[in-house]
Amino acid sequence: MNVALVRLEILHFRYAVPHPVPTAMGPLRHRPALLLRLEDAEGAEGWGEIWCNFPPDGDLHRARMAANVLGAALQGVDAGTSGLFDLVRGRLHRLVLQAGEPGPVAQIAAGIDIALGDLRARRAGLPLAEWLGGAAHKVPAYASGISPDRSATQIDRMRNLGYRRFKQRIGFGPDDGLGSAEETAAALAPCEDLMLDANQAWDLDTAKRQCARLAPLDLVWMEEPLPADASLADWQNLAGSAPMPLAAGENLRTAADFDDAMSSCTLGFLQPDICKWGGLSGGLAVARAAEASGVTYCPHFLGGGVGLIASAHLLSAIGGAGLLEVDGSENPLLEVLSGEGLALEDGMFRLPDGPGLGYDPDIGAVADLATSRVEVRL
Repeated sequence: MNVALVRLEILHFRYAVPHPVPTAMGPLRHRPALLLRLEDAEGAEGWGEIWCNFPPDGDLHRARMAANVLGAALQGVDAGTSGLFDLVRGRLHRLVLQAGEPGPVAQIAAGIDIALGDLRARRAGLPLAEWLGGAAHKVPAYASGISPDRSATQIDRMRNLGYRRFKQRIGFGPDDGLGSAEETAAALAPCEDLMLDANQAWDLDTAKRQCARLAPLDLVWMEEPLPADASLADWQNLAGSAPMPLAAGENLRTAADFDDAMSSCTLGFLQPDICKWGGLSGGLAVARAAEASGVTYCPHFLGGGVGLIASAHLLSAIGGAGLLEVDGSENPLLEVLSGEGLALEDGMFRLPDGPGLGYDPDIGAVADLATSRVEVRL
């Protein structure tokens, strides 16, 4: 399939949230989305998304960087290219060294890898999940992004959309948010489940103490109770004492890091983010390895609708027991750009019909949230 890639559009959106979203890294005052639309010489197209949530205004930096570097990074690449994530990162390696920015470069490479995967699946006339080697079907999902100060309202909203599993953020605020988590757990129905996400807030001693306190909540998992770069010994120490399974992966940066996480017997759930690292090509390899090692693959996602649907296809292709993460905080860039909203059908998230992602994001519906639209000729 030696069809040249000819055009790339970089579309940047920002939604100013009415109430800042508290996190362990500081408040989110905007919900950004940075989308890519890739086109080849025969008119086939594909959509991707670049992770861009942090730091504040980091989306502005990534939008400009993508516009500046992707033209050169894609020179000579055609629609049949495989492993685009590694190829683009390799071509931009000197920039990584000079600028000291491996994260933004990996996120840009991940986004374009997703776009090319969507394009290739559309050309093949296959749903993305089938093109990835699996089957396209509904996937189980949970509602994340639950804030301690608005948990009841957010859970009611997502419950009305069919969700029965909820993940609340902790690791900040009064008592690290543990009191609020205990209140949330007490208010759930018997058929509902709770996960907690500490967002890397604790050291080992604190994590052991907090996990022990939370034992009565019967959590599905405790996410990122330690920093992603904490020693393997610390992760193993905590895994040996924690009364609940541990989850992590969104902030791992290399294939070796994922291998260590899977082989160390520290995690029950591995959570790579395909918009942050790996794209579809790297994400597929890690997801398959996770399932083969007995660790449940649960894709992390926080952004606009394109990355959500791509993550759902990858989860469907893997076919394990993992859950799709769906942000439960207010964000029209997620709801509108996911095609058909966020509601579940019998507790399951439905993939759009059609080849590739199965839909085209309705850019016009969020035109008032657009900040830039840049075209790059390839």
